[in-house]
Amino acid sequence: MATSPVTEGTSDTGGKKLAGKVAIVTASTEGIGLAIARRLCQDGAKVMISSRKQKNVDGAVTQLRNESLDVAGVVCHVANKEHRARLIEETVSKFGGIDILVSNAAANPYFGTLLDTPEAAWDKIFDTNVKATFFLCKDVVPYLEKRGGGSIVLVSSRAGFVPETTIGAYSISKTALLGLTKALAPELASSNIRVNCLAPGLIKTKFSKALWESDSTLEEIHRGIPMHRAGVPEECAGVVSFMVSEDSSYMTGETIVVSGGLSSRL
Repeated sequence: MATSPVTEGTSDTGGKKLAGKVAIVTASTEGIGLAIARRLCQDGAKVMISSRKQKNVDGAVTQLRNESLDVAGVVCHVANKEHRARLIEETVSKFGGIDILVSNAAANPYFGTLLDTPEAAWDKIFDTNVKATFFLCKDVVPYLEKRGGGSIVLVSSRAGFVPETTIGAYSISKTALLGLTKALAPELASSNIRVNCLAPGLIKTKFSKALWESDSTLEEIHRGIPMHRAGVPEECAGVVSFMVSEDSSYMTGETIVVSGGLSSRL
């Protein structure tokens, strides 16, 4: 049975499946990240949200607190080592520990053919999407261990299975996250830390706007999706809540694809 969203004006988390848990969600002031942060809060967790811009953090914190959800926020550019450290330190200082990490931050500075992708774009994509994700996982592990275990979710993409022609380097970085999930899961299992992965298809967000802002392009994309529509961020959020809860306690090293029925195999 699905957990009902928190009632507006209520701060009680009794009986909720993530009650007592503390989560970090990166890139969580809009789109999929914000929806995940909101859902984890609704299911009882305390959540530290983050973004590269203070105004975005302030806006999202205000929005979620107005929904009576227990959140705090900090500026964090995940490719910056000091920012990652501050994100973890602020979470522990504010909430007393960490149980859950959702690594959602990603960059894609280039649209075009793979062979024309500039080296600077490769560097930014892999520094943000892969290298920073790994080091954030590494840095948060000791805090999860202090709590007796925890859960990590990496946000990849269906493009990691089936690369998109205009975002080749980004797609390859998302393929790397599928591998990182598989590599980390057995290494962390003995610490009671589970590592799983979310791979969204086309979700209507600002980040994916270039793919759906044209009505004719969106109509063509819809024809290729078995469910004949794009997804919305909330359809990713519930899956993540499942992956970090006891409902998935025997699942690690797995990727769940949320793509409206599109095929997804390497």
